[in-house]
Amino acid sequence: MHGEQKRARPVLTGEAAEPKTAAAQQPLAGFTVGVTAARRADELRALLQRRGAAVLHAPALRIVPLPDDAELLSATKQLIGNPPDVVVATTAIGFRGWVEAADGWGLGEALLERMRGVELLARGPKVRGAIRAAGLTEAWSPASESMAEVLDRLLEEGVSGRRIAIQLHGEPLPGFVEALRAGGAEVVGVPVYRWMPPEDIGPVDRLLDATVARSLDAVAFTSAPAAASLLERARERGMLDELLDALRHDVLPACVGPVTALPLEAHDIATAQPERYRLGPLVQLLCVELPGRVRPLPVAGRKLEIRGHAVLVDGEMRAVPPAGMALLRALARRPGWVVPRAELLRALPGAGRDEHAVETAMARLRAALGAPKLIQTVVKRGYRLALDASATTKYGTDA
Repeated sequence: MHGEQKRARPVLTGEAAEPKTAAAQQPLAGFTVGVTAARRADELRALLQRRGAAVLHAPALRIVPLPDDAELLSATKQLIGNPPDVVVATTAIGFRGWVEAADGWGLGEALLERMRGVELLARGPKVRGAIRAAGLTEAWSPASESMAEVLDRLLEEGVSGRRIAIQLHGEPLPGFVEALRAGGAEVVGVPVYRWMPPEDIGPVDRLLDATVARSLDAVAFTSAPAAASLLERARERGMLDELLDALRHDVLPACVGPVTALPLEAHDIATAQPERYRLGPLVQLLCVELPGRVRPLPVAGRKLEIRGHAVLVDGEMRAVPPAGMALLRALARRPGWVVPRAELLRALPGAGRDEHAVETAMARLRAALGAPKLIQTVVKRGYRLALDASATTKYGTDA
C-alpha cells in the first residue's frame, strides 16, 4: 500500500484490462508501471502487460540521428584515414546509423573496409546482428551485455599504444574512457546520435503528476539520459522535491542497470536493479518487488490484497472505482478497527461534506469486491474491515 495519497484510476490497456486474473499467472495484476523508454518501449510495455500491469508510457527523450553532423563526419574521416586497432559498437541503432550516414557521404565502403581489418567488439546480441548485417564479423561480444566486461577484456589484452574507437550511445560511460586512457590508449569517440527532449512533453508531465500523486506503483528506467531528463523536467515545473519524495518512499524506481541508476542515485534515491541488465530480468524484478510490497489481509475468510488500481480477492482481480479504492485504503490502514464516516469522507476525492457520499461509494465498493461481508457496517459509528479472529492479535482491533 502507498499511504494516504489519493490515486487516479488509470486506463487499462491490453491484457491488463481483463476483469479477473489469477495472481499466480499475472503477478503484476492491479499494478501500474510508468515507462520512460524511447527505444524498445513497445517491447517493455508488452512484457509488463503480459504479466497483468497497466502501463503509462511517457518517453522522456527522443533519439536524433546525426547524418549531417560535422562531428560524426570528422570522426569517420579520421578513422578511415588513420584506422584504429579496436572498434567498440555499443548499440544496434547507433551502428546502423553510423554506416548509413557514411553511405550518405560516399564513405560507406571505405568505413566498412577499415572495420574489416580491426578488432570489432559488440556490446550485445542486437549490436552483433547489426554488425553481421553490414557484412562484418565481430571478434567478441560479452554474454552480460555489460560495458564493464568489455573494459575488463580490453585492459586484460593491454591497451598501451592502441587506438580505440567507441561508438557512443548517449549514455554516460563512467570510468570507461578514463580507464582506457590511463592504460595508455588513444580513445576516439564516435557520436552517432544524440538524446533530445521529446517533441510532445505532455506524456512526461502526466507521468510526473501520476508519480507525485502515487497513481503509479513503479517507474521503469532503461537509460540514464531518460532518468536525468525526467528529473530536469520536474525541476522546471517546480516539483522536483515532490518527485524525489515519491520515488524515495512510495513509487518504486526500477533501473535496468547501475549506469541507468546514476542520475537517481545522485539524488539519494535507492533503486531496484536486476542482476542481468536486460528488459526481461527488469520485468521479472518488478514481478517480485511489487507484490512483495503488498500486505495480504485475512478478511471474512478471504485473502485481500490491495494493489495500485485494483484489489485481489482470493487471487482474482476486482476492478474498483477510485472512490472505492480511497475508502478501502482508509479501512486497510487500521484493519479490524472502526473508521468513522467523517474520516472516510475526508479520504474521498472531491466528496465535499455530504456523508451520504460515503454510503454511496461504500455500496459501489462492496459490489465491486463481490463479497459484501468483507466490510462491516458499525451502526452510528462507521465501517471496518471484517478482520479474521485469527489475525486480531497481529493487527489489533477495537471490537
